Amino acid sequence: MNNIKKVVLGLSVGDLNGIGLEIILRIFQDARMFDFCTPVIFGSQKSVNYVKNHLNLNTHFNFTKDLEKLAPNKVNVFETYSNDFTISFGEENPKIGKIAIESFTKATKALKDDLIDVLVTAPINKHNIQSEEFNFPGHTDYLNQELEGDSLMLLTAGNLRVGLLTDHVAIKNVATKITPDLIISKIDTIHKTLVQDFGISKPKIAVLGLNPHTGDNGVIGEEDDVILRPTLIKIKDSGKLVYGPYSADSFFGSDTYKTFDAIIATYHDQGLIPFKTLSFGEGVNFTAGLSKIRTSPDHGTAYEIAGKGIANINSFNEAIFEGIKLFKNRKLYSELSQNPLKSNKRKI
Repeated sequence: MNNIKKVVLGLSVGDLNGIGLEIILRIFQDARMFDFCTPVIFGSQKSVNYVKNHLNLNTHFNFTKDLEKLAPNKVNVFETYSNDFTISFGEENPKIGKIAIESFTKATKALKDDLIDVLVTAPINKHNIQSEEFNFPGHTDYLNQELEGDSLMLLTAGNLRVGLLTDHVAIKNVATKITPDLIISKIDTIHKTLVQDFGISKPKIAVLGLNPHTGDNGVIGEEDDVILRPTLIKIKDSGKLVYGPYSADSFFGSDTYKTFDAIIATYHDQGLIPFKTLSFGEGVNFTAGLSKIRTSPDHGTAYEIAGKGIANINSFNEAIFEGIKLFKNRKLYSELSQNPLKSNKRKI
């Protein structure tokens, strides 16, 4: 682990033609941020200086080639990619996509090697990142390969937490992906993260049904009755406070979600549409279930406003503070879970 006492926060730059890097630099103009973390951008001197000058920012940098030598009160920039590129705000560019992945993969390696404590990823364009070297739908799938554990996309905003049984899966394939083993695995993951990362000792978890009205007793699909409901009963019998499946169309509108510590949606839009409706601009995407902490904002590259200095920084700011909090919570949980008698044994 890095010798700096503050949380060492790694930041991947995302798509340089989007809003990610400009938001990072705007956030760290505020010197108070250095009271909470030591930031490290996995980027280049050329890119950060370009964005800084373009937006007339006063962010202060420390350029370094050694992650063991970081300046605690500046934005550290770890040289990650070549200077053979041009930033053109708002444009999709495969070369910029390649740079986004170089930043992300090198930041992930630093996370694995304990050179950074937390990783916050700026938004990417899922189309222009694809290559023979990187053939993943997005950040989460790569992290699941590189880190220990079983990943689960968990969106958080205060006490609202929405997890997904399936994430970047085409609608036509969702039903075939949902199996008893998957349900058990994802609920185990979200239960564990609620306990160790959020400090909730007996979490209550709701699961949404797959079909409209949870199938209406088989009239609109049988998956809820044949797969979901029996599996949830089995999980509840094991001692976990798991409830459902609930009809998704009324679950959020009726405020039922407020009585649970987390909600699991069966597919991407079923969970993300209500989540973003309730919390857009304040939400955080947390990759739960892995051996390291990674968060990201709840928005995309926003090409249409990139380079204008008007992008809302709140979600990215929340992602930073949520990552720091989760890291500290998990560290405390680990310390409290150790056997205190081991360190207090005395010879008689």
